[in-house]
Amino acid sequence: MQETKPPAHPRRARLVVPSRSDLLLKNFTELIGGPMGARSAPGLVSPGVFTVERVLIILTVVAALAGLAIKGYCRANGWASPGQFYSTCYSDFPEFFRNRGLGDGTFPVLSPGSLFEDPVLMGLIAGVTAWMVPGQGISDARILGYFDVNATLVAAVWIVTVLATARMSQRRPWDAAMVALAPGIVLAGTINWDMWAVALLALGMLCFSRERLVLAGTLIGLATATKPYAALVLGAVLLLALRTGRIRGFLVTAGASAAAWLAINVPVAVANPSGWGYFFRFTETREAGYGSLWFAYNLVARRLRWPVLDPATINWLALAVFLLACTMIAAVALTAARRPRLAQLAFLIVGAFVLTSKVYSPQHVLWLIPLLALARPRWRDFLIWQGVEGLHWAAVWMYLGQVASQGPTQHNIDMPYYVLAVAAHMLATAYLMFRVVWDIHDPDYDPVRRHHLDDPQGGPFDGLPDWLRFSPRHPSHAVLPWRAKHHA
Repeated sequence: MQETKPPAHPRRARLVVPSRSDLLLKNFTELIGGPMGARSAPGLVSPGVFTVERVLIILTVVAALAGLAIKGYCRANGWASPGQFYSTCYSDFPEFFRNRGLGDGTFPVLSPGSLFEDPVLMGLIAGVTAWMVPGQGISDARILGYFDVNATLVAAVWIVTVLATARMSQRRPWDAAMVALAPGIVLAGTINWDMWAVALLALGMLCFSRERLVLAGTLIGLATATKPYAALVLGAVLLLALRTGRIRGFLVTAGASAAAWLAINVPVAVANPSGWGYFFRFTETREAGYGSLWFAYNLVARRLRWPVLDPATINWLALAVFLLACTMIAAVALTAARRPRLAQLAFLIVGAFVLTSKVYSPQHVLWLIPLLALARPRWRDFLIWQGVEGLHWAAVWMYLGQVASQGPTQHNIDMPYYVLAVAAHMLATAYLMFRVVWDIHDPDYDPVRRHHLDDPQGGPFDGLPDWLRFSPRHPSHAVLPWRAKHHA
């Protein structure tokens, strides 16, 4: 009898190791013995206790403790101006607990007369966490307790964001280390509740990558009810739906997102129309926020006696410039020889939004960090960008310290230096957007596609051939054969 061979086991994909694939990390690891050896097989050989996800959790906890240490002065001495600015430990948590009535039992967006300038779900989070602080009234102990409760929950949703980023990266889970160790999150993670929106959006994108479209849309809708920027990811989904001709993926995701947003907002709007609408009124009428292009212009305009832009003018200019940027992104997406990845388009659209928006607060960097880790996981560019954002973070507090103290210029940061810091952090973000566009133009530069992946976050679009492209002289690149999972 002829001996039969046992069936071969399916070959598992190796994980992409940053110490091999990233030049900066490869050089850096020489200090600790060099990059991982060629005979090792990450993803195949069991790592024992220290799996990738457990290491990422440990890194995130260490980073969260570092972020808490930065707030040490205010935790010990209280959040009072101008000391909280000069000590770079300002947070909205104590400010809202003390001055928005949370410490006296006022529930944001639901209590009559409540004035809460953030979206509904963020207001619900702020109100529920106030219930978790024992005692009554406003005292230093309760203010500290409120900050600690929210800082702990921010660390928890930070871990959720890291794990979601790792799991939607397929062979590149270590890219989530950028999110785990991001200096921007260490510095700005506890300024506001933005990390909740970031985590919900990351979970939504994870579900989308696994083609669970209704759940993905629901989570994106909840993220939008926390911070409206999350809805911009649907624009990236739409562009990919047009390229592939699979409109259903967009319709299902967008429909579930709208339903989730309405489920959160409609009951509040019916119960307290004035409280629900305050966020929209405040957004429309507020002056330009610190860190934005428009605020920097008005500072320079007042010094040089140029015309100053009022809120209505800024609203129209910001919208016009953002729509122009979106038109350019759509042109890139629909004319590129190879279809862009979802994370690339999401990063470009959200990046255009933060650059053109009336408000570019220090915590808005949180929105971009997970998207960049998915769109362009290059540590050199990432660390340079984070360093510039750290400079802007410090400049904002020094400038606010001068405003709050009315101190002399020689003991504070002067206006021109603050404007330079604003310009630097905007140029750094714009540079990253340029690099992502370059990767789209030439996929050989794309760190993800260089490792035989099409679109790890693309879900129903991953591996599909193109259906629409506005460049007949240059046909689309063929889909990679090992990713053509949708071909009949």
